[in-house]
Amino acid sequence: MVQIGYTMMTEQAGPRDLVDHVVGAEDAGFDFSVTSDHYFPWLRSQGHSPYAWAVLGAAAQATSRIPLMTYVTCPTFRYHPAVVAQKAATLQLLSEGRFRLGLGSGENLNEHVVGRGWPSVDVRHEMFEEAVGIIRALFEGGHVTHHGKHYDVDSARLWDLPDAPPPIGIAVSGERSCALAGRLADLVIATEPKRELVTAFDRHGGTGKPRVGQLPICFDTDRDAAVARAHDQFRWFGGGWKVNSELPHPDSFAGATQYVTPDDVAGSIPCGDDPDAFVAAVRPYVEAGFSEVALVQIGGDSQHAYLEWSAKTLLPALRDAFA
Repeated sequence: MVQIGYTMMTEQAGPRDLVDHVVGAEDAGFDFSVTSDHYFPWLRSQGHSPYAWAVLGAAAQATSRIPLMTYVTCPTFRYHPAVVAQKAATLQLLSEGRFRLGLGSGENLNEHVVGRGWPSVDVRHEMFEEAVGIIRALFEGGHVTHHGKHYDVDSARLWDLPDAPPPIGIAVSGERSCALAGRLADLVIATEPKRELVTAFDRHGGTGKPRVGQLPICFDTDRDAAVARAHDQFRWFGGGWKVNSELPHPDSFAGATQYVTPDDVAGSIPCGDDPDAFVAAVRPYVEAGFSEVALVQIGGDSQHAYLEWSAKTLLPALRDAFA
């Protein structure tokens, strides 16, 4: 059975609403949840970007069953890796073992705010690998001192450490990140249903580990309204990681996507209320070998209707298709 997840997308709802939504997702029967970790929304029309870790702490207390996960946190610029380790350990305790730490090398959109610049991708990968090593060392307990190329840690220790530290997921987009994930991750994360990512992850040591994908969708009983909302808030999605990681501001994404049409968006994001269309959109992930797929319902104001429809229609259809 492929696990179907719910996405708390911090770019499209405020903190109290996000917690309310994940409570609804647990009640609707979603298997797990993930949370984006942004400083800016992708587009101004999304309109939000609260602090994900505070939202997750509240969600851990408001829910009792549904797993939680960052999708994903960048541990290299806004956050020092020693602080990420402390936050993750605390959240694992608050959630009583329901948290997974999803990590990625980040986007300029969110990381530029601390004024450290945005170096080349090779440097970012170096920083990321060093950061993951620091987090792993702190999860092992004891004092950690580290003087590396990019980070210093001076006798750090996690004083509140769960018996089982949170599993670490690493987001991948190509061979180099798959090699890192295969060596250092407990699970792999991707936003494209590419079999070659799963194959590369396995080749570098990931065989048997969970593979988590993510898919944007836009439910609405009025398909035209769904297409319009998806175009308004999610037309940036088709830019791909190489573009999306570099642009520094929502206005940059607006400019880069000014010629993307509603038909373009509807061609890549299932819109409307036909469950067969949503099943068809999930199928490439299943066929590529993903064991979990987190769905992103576009539009903060549409979540309650989506969750009700999911419980009655979408989740049964997906489980029937992929049991």
